[in-house]
Amino acid sequence: MLVDLFLPAILTLIMFSLGLGLRGDDFMHVARQPRAFGLGAFNQVVLLPIVGFAVATLFGLSPALAVGTMILALCPGGVLSNVLARMAGGSVPLSVSLTAVISLTSILTLPLLTALSMRHFMGADAPPVDVTRLGLVMFALTAVPVALGMALTAVAPTLVARIAPWTIRVAFALFVVLIVAALAANWAVFLANIGVLGPALLTMNAVLLALGLLTSRLAGLSVSDTTTVAIESGIQNGTLGIAVGGIVAGVATGLPEMTLPTAIYSVTTWALSLPFVAWRRRMAAGSSAGPVGQSPEPG
Repeated sequence: MLVDLFLPAILTLIMFSLGLGLRGDDFMHVARQPRAFGLGAFNQVVLLPIVGFAVATLFGLSPALAVGTMILALCPGGVLSNVLARMAGGSVPLSVSLTAVISLTSILTLPLLTALSMRHFMGADAPPVDVTRLGLVMFALTAVPVALGMALTAVAPTLVARIAPWTIRVAFALFVVLIVAALAANWAVFLANIGVLGPALLTMNAVLLALGLLTSRLAGLSVSDTTTVAIESGIQNGTLGIAVGGIVAGVATGLPEMTLPTAIYSVTTWALSLPFVAWRRRMAAGSSAGPVGQSPEPG
């Protein structure tokens, strides 16, 4: 019941809230600043899976937890990354564009790479994955709600302005319930693996934030774009990760072990993301307070 009904409903609501306030013009950021968008997309589509694979391998995670870590690394950003980008003084249009476009891209990449990850880490014990079916399910749970949110924004912007904040709050509250349920359903596995899994996920989060900063600085991006690329590189859509873990594990009455990395990550990421946001917010304030006529420094 949890995986069949409650989890898809939460994911649908979260993706719908992402679509609220999103307009076609927001995607023009891709054309206006292709370097920032291209770098953010590269980090999410290429660097994230590489780092996830390295962490799962180097920390010697069990097969199910390794696959769960890979699923997390294959997920795009979400509403949380957009909120953190805003709080940190980043570029919200860039954050929203990356989240929306990579969410659509993941409909193709996530099912295929998840199947390959299961084959690599679980071998003969890997359950069969119907890549096409998983892609269609992801399309229904991600692309369709976003499109509905965008459509509502186009026809009733005043209504959207009123309901969007509450929709996001409700979605976040339900996500917290989902995390608690995932931890409770796998409490024995959580206690047995937190000593390894906790540091592994913190390491992955830290490496991705650092790579986001490093690659942005090498590309000469502005402070705000650097902040956004780093956050989009390091913050994943936890609800989608749990949903995919439940679907590929073939469990309909609870949350399987494969969802545990995403559940733990959704807690541990705050230990790094909050200080990171505070630091980047100070950076943004310092950049905007520079001499009149001086453009922001890269960083």
